[in-house]
Amino acid sequence: MTQKLAVVSGGGTGIGAAITRTLTEDGHEVIVVGRRPEPLAKVAAQLPGVTAVTADLADPAQVGAVVDAVAGRPVDVLVNNAGGFVAAEGDGLAGVAAHWRTMLDINVMTAVLLTEALTPALRRPGGRVILLSSIAAQRGGGGPYSAAKAALHGWVYVLAAQLGPDGITANVVSPGYVAETEFFGDRMTPEGHATRVGQTLVGRAGTPDDIAEAVRWLAGESGGYVTGQIIGVNGGSVLGR
Repeated sequence: MTQKLAVVSGGGTGIGAAITRTLTEDGHEVIVVGRRPEPLAKVAAQLPGVTAVTADLADPAQVGAVVDAVAGRPVDVLVNNAGGFVAAEGDGLAGVAAHWRTMLDINVMTAVLLTEALTPALRRPGGRVILLSSIAAQRGGGGPYSAAKAALHGWVYVLAAQLGPDGITANVVSPGYVAETEFFGDRMTPEGHATRVGQTLVGRAGTPDDIAEAVRWLAGESGGYVTGQIIGVNGGSVLGR
């Protein structure tokens, strides 16, 4: 039987690396994509069947490198995990505009361009498209970051409707506070950590594996009747959608 193929953007660290590992455990060959070659190479060296592709997915000219790596094979699972937060630079309206464009590029356009490029390759029926957003999309925080992640929620409804007739599902996984990632860098304080843990109903921070398990479910056969949904994995920090 031909091995299933998954593509994971931002698959070299944190949540993305956990997703990559989970998919390999389930028998997928995985193409990991990101801007930094070092973490991608590390994951590829540690896990069987992983190929690293270095590309800035906000640049349409670089997305073709992923299409080349797919090499005409059907893509069973596409996980759009690339994203993040960068601090604003510059002053005045020009600085505001530059910051918003950067955040939209990092968090929205990377997913849009990669999904558009690989839609013809998605397995019909049975393909899976999974977008990673954030609890910030549901309760605010971070200004343009929240807005960018919320854009994925609106987009997935349209995407699910477009792909559904071909037997392809599209969903969002929206993580809450996950401590073991590079997202906060040196910005997280012990007080901030305690506050975020205190906002959960289960009394702990999430882990990359918590998020990866939700992706595993959506990517597998048991998730085949779930589409157009926002799956919150946040320990009860936000209730409902």
